[in-house]
Amino acid sequence: MTNPRPLENVSVLDFTRVLSGPYCTVLMADLGADVIKVESGEGDDYRHVGPFVEGESALFDALNRGKRSIALDLRTPSAIAAVRRLARRADVLVENFRPGVMDRLGLGWETLSASNPRLVYVSISGFGHTGPNIQTPAYDVIIQALSGIMHVTGDPAGPPTMVGEAIGDVAAGLFAAWGTAVALFDRERTGLGRHVDLAMFDALLAFMPTLAARHLLAGEEPTRVGNRHPLSAPFGVYRAGDGHFAVAVLNDRLFARFSEVIERPEMASEQRFSSDSLRFQNESALADAIEGWAAQRTAAQAVTALSSAGVPAATIASLTQAWQSQQAEERGLWSVVGHETRGELRVPEQPVHFSGAPRGVRSRAPRLDEHKQDILGEDGAELQDDE
Repeated sequence: MTNPRPLENVSVLDFTRVLSGPYCTVLMADLGADVIKVESGEGDDYRHVGPFVEGESALFDALNRGKRSIALDLRTPSAIAAVRRLARRADVLVENFRPGVMDRLGLGWETLSASNPRLVYVSISGFGHTGPNIQTPAYDVIIQALSGIMHVTGDPAGPPTMVGEAIGDVAAGLFAAWGTAVALFDRERTGLGRHVDLAMFDALLAFMPTLAARHLLAGEEPTRVGNRHPLSAPFGVYRAGDGHFAVAVLNDRLFARFSEVIERPEMASEQRFSSDSLRFQNESALADAIEGWAAQRTAAQAVTALSSAGVPAATIASLTQAWQSQQAEERGLWSVVGHETRGELRVPEQPVHFSGAPRGVRSRAPRLDEHKQDILGEDGAELQDDE
């Protein structure tokens, strides 16, 4: 039997733009929430950032699927009054303005929760609502630079390197969605909403648990290790005759198998390779042995030999290969939405499977202000000032 999606009948007012906030709310839209995207007259910044397909931003399409749009000028009393009316019946409000902006508009947590005590109010910002960096502008590259992740990413002989995705924004959006779900669960017990304060900086630090353990508990200063694991070996990316492949050996049993496959069985009994920590200390010798064996093979042949022996290994897939893989398709990691002029569009899907709940079944990203009349009609009031 198919059940409703987990967040059906949850109403979300979405004041976010660009990436971190829209990623949070699109995860909720995927699960059935009614996400009302409140935009300015110019629309979300991502409407104007490419790549463009037939004049529409692919970034905006991907991050705002399944939402409804209303454009309001929050500088006007009538718009503020309309938001307050919408907030009285909303379950969740999500915003990613700088701290203090919503308060100055008269739409802060204390104001809105006074008229709707059940409201879960989620604030996403670069550095949160406390601390010395409250008003510091924050984009993903800034957060990557300040969080330490850039310092540990890249080749040891090269410069600090950005991760190949806006990981600070994504981590913030993910933790904000998690925080929203926790606050909604708590509301079922207490009857009261909460203010959820989520900083990109905090989220990205929390997204690095192994690095946190090494610094906070072991007193280490992690540095860049390139394509090698910072603690284990052989664990990383190695060169084959036609490219590269990844391998992961984390215990003595796997290392014995691995040694057999690369035709160096004696290594399993050598003292310098007798534990994971010793193998890490002697990683350069292991790398020479691995790449000497793999040089006579393609990456695919090396992976086949290792995998056949039960050693975790993989070729290096492109994004196109990953998205077009049978695994991605059968796991439902993308779904199809209809579009009036562009036909069927493939959009990403949130990754969690809930028993009995359908995936997909969503609408395309909204045109700017597309749903204003519907949204205001549901509220039973026109765009006018409160009396």
